[in-house]
Amino acid sequence: MSYLVLARKYRPQNFTEMVGQEHVVQALTNALTQQRLHHAYLFTGTRGVGKTTVSRILAKSLNCQGADGQGGITATPCGVCQACRDIDSGRFVDYTELDAASNRGVDEVQSLLEQAVYKPVQGRFKVFMIDEVHMLTNTAFNAMLKTLEEPPEYLKFVLATTDPQKVPATVLSRCLQFNLRPMAPETVLEHLTHVLAQENVPAEAQALRLLARGARGSMRDALSLTDQAIAFGSGQIAEAAVRLMLGSVDRSYVFQLIDALARGDGKTLVDTVDVLRINGLSGASTLEDMSAVLQRMAVLQAVPQRAAVVDASDPDAAEVLRLAALLPADETQLLYSICLHGRGELGLAPDEYSALTMVLLRLLAFKPEGAMGVVAEKKTLKLAAEPVTEPAAPAPALPAPAAIPVPVPVPAPAPLAASAVAENIPKPPVAPVPPAATAIENVVMVAAAPIAAPTVAPVVAPVMDTADGDWWHGVVHSLAASEAITALVRELALQSQLIARHADHWLLRVERESLNQPMARERLRTALEAAGHTAQIEIEVGPITDSPARRNAVLEKERQRLAHETVMNDPFVQTLVQAYDAKIVPGSITPPPR
Repeated sequence: MSYLVLARKYRPQNFTEMVGQEHVVQALTNALTQQRLHHAYLFTGTRGVGKTTVSRILAKSLNCQGADGQGGITATPCGVCQACRDIDSGRFVDYTELDAASNRGVDEVQSLLEQAVYKPVQGRFKVFMIDEVHMLTNTAFNAMLKTLEEPPEYLKFVLATTDPQKVPATVLSRCLQFNLRPMAPETVLEHLTHVLAQENVPAEAQALRLLARGARGSMRDALSLTDQAIAFGSGQIAEAAVRLMLGSVDRSYVFQLIDALARGDGKTLVDTVDVLRINGLSGASTLEDMSAVLQRMAVLQAVPQRAAVVDASDPDAAEVLRLAALLPADETQLLYSICLHGRGELGLAPDEYSALTMVLLRLLAFKPEGAMGVVAEKKTLKLAAEPVTEPAAPAPALPAPAAIPVPVPVPAPAPLAASAVAENIPKPPVAPVPPAATAIENVVMVAAAPIAAPTVAPVVAPVMDTADGDWWHGVVHSLAASEAITALVRELALQSQLIARHADHWLLRVERESLNQPMARERLRTALEAAGHTAQIEIEVGPITDSPARRNAVLEKERQRLAHETVMNDPFVQTLVQAYDAKIVPGSITPPPR
């Protein structure tokens, strides 16, 4: 006896056996029950979702005679009468299937329509089923328009297509259109579990999950892959065998990569890609699995309550929970986006694995800095451009040459800069001058030239110092310096003002609602608890007068002012200004590193 593949053996025989298409089943069932029947139906959807199956069940429902031969139109065909058995076997004379992919011309359509003038021989209705109807030529579509719009009362049209955009609007307007959706992996997994239980085939849960994801929403593909897996595993389905068959990446590599990204470990990233290269595992599958894991992590981070309802049978659940707690929510979103876009870049690179390496290193390069000093430097970078004041002393009457930029030494002695500025300029006898103070760094001097109006430095809001503010600034500085808080949590701490501090309850205030995220608040509480400060944190939104970020900005502004004064009061700089009418380029004065 020949073997019948699972996709055919477990093809649904009635609407109750349909899986994942409840919206179509409900509409057709109600129409058949109430006998509100349309003359033309159009079923659309991707391959393997049940378009042909629904057409055959509909044909049986229209022509079912019942087990006793006295039945009528029904939503539950019996499956045992002559009409039902003939339709299942393809021998029913009043049910005609036309494959438009190979019969797409006007002659084939006209030959089909010639049968429409004859009444049914065995059944109650004639049913014309045209599969892949979008493949018909325009002439063929035009030939069937009139019959499709006003067919005889005994004739029903059932059309199926994977590409409804190619079907003319004149045809679409004459049909009831039903879109069969791709099935969720959970739906496919449930059906595969049922089928394998019927077949008495042992299968590992994770292996079935791989098959469900590999089906891409197609139940037929899922059953075909299951057939292949059974043959590959000699009668059983194991995870290792399915991964080898599909070329899927072991989730341990994916977890290892995400863990390395969370820790900023570039060596582990590169070493893991080398292992993938040696084992011949797909870079596209790696990024796809990373995207799936990151999506689950993002859901857990946004809705922490979902952690309590995670499927205990899922072996990946514990690791996903750990990574969701390890990686900040904003970094998770960034990694997910880069993984999605990185898949499209793999085909552009000469080597898939080098492209995969670059995508992972890009993820690492965009990881936010954890040090507080770096944050302060970034936030106060614009404060370095102070307006330049003109010296009071008049300049000598010398012709003003064009501006000559001076190369900036890193570092370089001040006399060298002076000689470079005054190159090709007559030098009056000047007594030796000691070098500039060590606080002067990266000062750029140019000869006199028209200078645009100085830019106005940003105004830093005054800070009203309080005892709680002093204490809070010290705590946040220590947490940021040790990288106990990063990303959004760090911003929340820097931008907040400590309003009240009780034994077990703290009140913080921020100016932006976007900072008041439950996950960030919980991570800040955890970091404070690890530092020895156990208390519940409440955050309100409102104006603030004191925060660690404002204190850092005021401090940087003061350091910038002192550095500017040091440079302007230096005797050597004053000599260059007075003798050669030199100017200091705005923004070239920076305070020494702390």
